[in-house]
Amino acid sequence: MILVDTNIVLDIATRDPIWSEWSLGQLETAAASGVIAINDVVYAELAACYQHPDSLDHAIATLNLAHAPIPKFALFLAGQAFRKYRRQQGTKLNVLPDFFIGAHAMVTGAPLLTRDARRIRACFPSVILLSP
Repeated sequence: MILVDTNIVLDIATRDPIWSEWSLGQLETAAASGVIAINDVVYAELAACYQHPDSLDHAIATLNLAHAPIPKFALFLAGQAFRKYRRQQGTKLNVLPDFFIGAHAMVTGAPLLTRDARRIRACFPSVILLSP
């Protein structure tokens, strides 16, 4: 399985003039090697861009993205990453989506297709990142 970050799906859905071609190519390459999936957090982030769940589900199905629930231990690690972030003077008050997504990739050993590698790399250095 390869996990897909929100930014990749949004690049394609919004036809981003800079990133859509790259993101679509990477998604196609990832799909050729096996299952590509989003998790609960990515689904929720994407939901902010759609009026109805059916529209979102159709967009996800069109991209052949599976749904992979976040394992309980990954949720714990996301909280630990947030605690470390706050101790290092991080200003956000809630667990960041990147922590959930990165911890999920780490616990499952799944590579992560993303354009936002900085925080994942810092918090979960063992995660294989597919990024520019």
